[in-house]
Amino acid sequence: MKHLLILLSLFVLAASSFAAKPNILFLLSDDHSYPFLSAYGDRNVKTPTLDQLAAEGMKFHRFFTGAPQCVPSRATLMTGRSPVAARMTRFSAPLPRDEITLLELLRDKGGYFTGVCGRSFHLDGSNKSGATTAKVFQEHQLKSFIDRVDSLNQCGDAEVAAQVSAFLDKKPADKPFFMWANFSDPHHVWNAPAEFRPDPASLKVPAHWPDLPGVREQLADYCAEVNRVDRTVADVLDVLKKRGLMDSTLIVFCGDNGMAMPHGKGSLYDPGSNVPFLVRWPGVVKPGGDSRVLISAEDLAPTLLAAAGLEAGSKMSGVSFLPLLKSEAHTPRKHLFVERGPHGSAPVQAGMTNAGYDLARAVRSDHFKFIYNCTPWIPYSPVDSAGGQAWKQMQEANAAGKLSPGMSATYFKTPRPVYELYDLEADPSELNNLSGHPSLAATERELRAALAKKMILDWDYLPLPDLMEANTGEGDAKKGKGKGKKK
Repeated sequence: MKHLLILLSLFVLAASSFAAKPNILFLLSDDHSYPFLSAYGDRNVKTPTLDQLAAEGMKFHRFFTGAPQCVPSRATLMTGRSPVAARMTRFSAPLPRDEITLLELLRDKGGYFTGVCGRSFHLDGSNKSGATTAKVFQEHQLKSFIDRVDSLNQCGDAEVAAQVSAFLDKKPADKPFFMWANFSDPHHVWNAPAEFRPDPASLKVPAHWPDLPGVREQLADYCAEVNRVDRTVADVLDVLKKRGLMDSTLIVFCGDNGMAMPHGKGSLYDPGSNVPFLVRWPGVVKPGGDSRVLISAEDLAPTLLAAAGLEAGSKMSGVSFLPLLKSEAHTPRKHLFVERGPHGSAPVQAGMTNAGYDLARAVRSDHFKFIYNCTPWIPYSPVDSAGGQAWKQMQEANAAGKLSPGMSATYFKTPRPVYELYDLEADPSELNNLSGHPSLAATERELRAALAKKMILDWDYLPLPDLMEANTGEGDAKKGKGKGKKK
C-alpha cells in the first residue's frame, strides 16, 4: 500500500508538471518591419487581430532578427544561435543536422507534439536548386526537417488555418503542442485585394525615404499585405478559440526580417531586422505589456524552452527573457548582433549589386549602431524591390541632385564605407554616418570590441574589424611601430 501511494504521488507530480507546460503557437510573417502594426501607433496599417494580441499580452519595440534575410533569420529563431555560428549565412544552405533546434528539444525533452506549416520554412535548402545540387542533397540526406518534427506541411496563406486544425486533430491527447505557422504576407508578390489597400496620399512616409509618388504607391501595396496577414492570423486564432485552447496556449507573433524596400530587407539598418514581436500568455504575461529592451532572435528559443520548463540547448548563445515576460527582475542585453551574407542562389557575376551578395556585420546598443562592411565596393541595391517604381524614382531623383545628402550617401555612394556608426537617438533613420568622429571614439571602440568578441566566439570567417588599439603587436614593433615609437 505504501508503495502504491508513492507511485500515485509521483504520477500526480508528473501530471501537474505536464499541465504546467503551455501549448505554443509561433506565428511568423515574412518581410515585416517594425512598426507596421497599428498596435505600435502606426496609422498606415489596420491590424485589429494583432492589436488585440498585443493588448492581451506584451508588445516589444526592439526585437531584432539575426539577419535581414529569410533563411539565416529563421536559422537563428530555431537554433538560438547566430546564423554565422549555425553555418547558415549562405541563403541556399540546409540547416546542418548537428544543429539542434527548438522543435527537437521540445519534442524529445519536453514531450511536445511539434509541427511546421504554411510558407516555406527555408531551412532545408533552396527549393530553386537545379539537378546538380538536388542530387547532392539527396545523396547526403541534407534535407532534415522531416526528421525534426512530427508534422510538416507547406501551403499558401489561405490554407494555414486548415493545416493548423489538421495538426491539432493528429495531436495525441496527452501531449502539449508546438506549431510554427509561416505566412507569405507581406512578402512579394504584393497582390492583396483593394479592400486591404490604403490611399497612398494618406500615408506617412518614413524619414529614410524621399516622399515620391512611387514610394507612396509601393508603401500602400506593402501596407495592404500587412492588413491581409492580420486577417489570416485571425483565421488561425479562430481554430484555437473553437477548440478552447486560447487560455492554455502561449502565442508568439513576429516577422522574420524587414520589408523589401530600401533601408529594409538585406540591409543592416534597423528596418532590415527590427520586426514586430508580440507575446500573449494568459496567466503569465500581464495584459498591456510594453517593452523597449533589446531582444535578439537568439533569445527566442531559450525563452520558449524555459517556458516549457526545459534548459536551453548546449550550444545556444541566446539568453532567456522569461523573467521579463513574468514581470520579474531581468537583466537586459547591452548589445545585439546582426549579420548579412549572400542572398538567393544567383552566382556572383560582374555588375551585380549587394542585393545578391554582401558580407557585413552589425552590433547595436540602446543608443548606437556600428556596421562593418566587408564588401564595400559592391554598390547598394534593395533586395527584391530594385525593379519597383520606388527605387527607380529614387535613382532618378539622385541623378537630378534632388535627394538629401544623407540619402544620396546612404543609397548611392560607391564604394560604400567600410565602417558606419549611427547615433540612434539623434538620427533614428541612420542617414548620418559618424564613424571616425573624435567625440565618439570611445563609443566606436566599445562597439568594435563587442562585435569582434561575437565574431571570435561564433567562429566567424570574416576578418575582424580594426579595433582602434595602440600599435602594440609584435609585427608592428618589428616595423618600428610598436608602443612608444611614434611617427
